[in-house]
Amino acid sequence: MHIEAPCVVTLTWTLSDAQNRPLDELQTPVEFLVGGDDLFARIEEALAGHEPGEELSVQLEPEHAFGEYRPELVCFEDRKLFPQQLETGMAFEGLPAGAATPDMPSDAIYHVTEIYPSHVVLDGNHPLAGMALRLRIKVVAVREATEDEIAARSVGSAAPLFDVAIAARARHDDTLH
Repeated sequence: MHIEAPCVVTLTWTLSDAQNRPLDELQTPVEFLVGGDDLFARIEEALAGHEPGEELSVQLEPEHAFGEYRPELVCFEDRKLFPQQLETGMAFEGLPAGAATPDMPSDAIYHVTEIYPSHVVLDGNHPLAGMALRLRIKVVAVREATEDEIAARSVGSAAPLFDVAIAARARHDDTLH
């Protein structure tokens, strides 16, 4: 079966930055819905027409992946607003209660990038924002999507694409998995 939306693809991949430094490796095959919300449009476009066993490379510019880096999403908040056990790389949904920075998105995931005695630096950008990405993808399997998967726009079991929690390490040049 060739990949054509809607269908479910089972993939493995290696993700690298533009300098070919490894960022993530998906070794265990994972299912994704093509024609839904599981994959970036550029990845779906590249997969179209391929079949199991094929391998392909995809270059994603920031605007086709996690967007450009936006410095206005970086803020400083009082250290007292955070738990005693705080580490660089921790993520919070929204700013903490009592936050003083105006006009920050309330639905963003903020990563702790620096910790000082008086304040904490938070970054609302995705850890891979502003980065060109290279994917080496292997198509393991292709099957028809179920009606439930099509309605949900996801297979439901797929981990978020380049999971935010592990992607935070990309800023430190570590392999994600």
